[in-house]
Amino acid sequence: MNLAGALRAAVLLAAALAVYANALPASFQFDDWNTIVDNPRVHAWSAWWASMPGIRPLLKATWVANWTLAPDTLAARTIAMRATNLALHVANAWLVLALGARWLAACGLDAAHARRAAFVAALIFVLHPAQTEAVTWISGRSVSLMALAMLLALAAQTAVGTAPTPARRRMAQGVAVIAFVAALAVKEHAWTLPLAAWLVARIAPGATARRAWRDTAPLWAVTVAALAVVFATPDYWRLLGNALATRSLGSNLLTQIDGQWYLLVRVALGLHTNLDPDLPVHAAWSAPLLAKATVLALSFAAALVQWRRRCWVAFGALWCAIHLAATNTVLPRLDVANDRQLYLALAGLAWIVAVPLTARTPGRDDGVGRVVSAAAIALLCVVAAAATVRRNADYATEVTLWSATAVASPYKPRVWNNLGFAWHAAGDLDAARRAYDRAIALDPDDPRPRINRALVDAGEAPSLRQ
Repeated sequence: MNLAGALRAAVLLAAALAVYANALPASFQFDDWNTIVDNPRVHAWSAWWASMPGIRPLLKATWVANWTLAPDTLAARTIAMRATNLALHVANAWLVLALGARWLAACGLDAAHARRAAFVAALIFVLHPAQTEAVTWISGRSVSLMALAMLLALAAQTAVGTAPTPARRRMAQGVAVIAFVAALAVKEHAWTLPLAAWLVARIAPGATARRAWRDTAPLWAVTVAALAVVFATPDYWRLLGNALATRSLGSNLLTQIDGQWYLLVRVALGLHTNLDPDLPVHAAWSAPLLAKATVLALSFAAALVQWRRRCWVAFGALWCAIHLAATNTVLPRLDVANDRQLYLALAGLAWIVAVPLTARTPGRDDGVGRVVSAAAIALLCVVAAAATVRRNADYATEVTLWSATAVASPYKPRVWNNLGFAWHAAGDLDAARRAYDRAIALDPDDPRPRINRALVDAGEAPSLRQ
């Protein structure tokens, strides 16, 4: 790495530290209690080993490492775990920078322009508030750790096409396979990696579709083997069964039009963050849904037709679509959409934004244009950074996080039950009663807020988070 590259990497590190510094001492939140704090299987290596085979073994191993190496207090462990999440985020940003420069150059940009665009895109990746759910929320590590393994696999896959000897080619393919297996061991949603690898192989100079399929064949073989593991592992089978029982595939496809619209328009473009968005389930077409589907389809088609003239536009759009496919297409999920699902997909959108912002006119020294571009980049970074710092403040306690969520999703019963739980645990029983009463009014058939409300009146601790 030359001096300029080291400086860019240092700027990304400093930016990440600046916007996430206020998040480190925040409390455990929501799923953190079930998956980490109250889960003895991640408190010791022997317990982790005894729980195998099980889902997401590599992710759970990182919980064990944090839990056993940190001082024996919840406060110290939250800091250690968030520091690990932040380190993963920085590592991912460095890979987005390095790989983005290579891939944008493969898309036809000159090397200098590709480096500038990749740096601005990596800054957006680091600073965007949508990333807080994968960094500040400790349980969000499943996304950032999976992303790291996937990016490492793609880095190796990129080297396959340029390997000078068959031995180097086989070595690069082996590294890609190992990293892919690691990604699947973190989170099963990594199954989209072969699609991303095919896309990366397709933009290589002189590449053909046939060669891209050949270069990525080992990754497709891993996908087939992973399916066999899923069907042979009871925990994965139950996870898949629960997903399929959530809603029909047809209903889910309709519902995910809203999910993708929310992620791309409200979160990615609008910088809106919400731990528990209130998105409806659709069983039939409606005029608003049709309008959203039309806009999304036309936007995607407009990007794809740029493949020959502006390959980077099509590449960024396809990258985004591939990384949303695992969570926001066919397979149903309990939550329609969550901010963390944008984590890796956001890089594709960032490349599309960064390329025109960093363009230079050949043979022309346009000082005014450069000043305008620099000002636009600075404004974008400042706005994103401010939104991230503000969002991280919401994670300070469970009360502050669920209070912010109640403002964003005021008609969702689960939000009010969880806010009541947070107030209940904090000792403010009057606030807990009000929140539980709101949850009961929104969904009279849900027994959980009623049980928690009764526990308040009995002077007992809350029991049912949702």
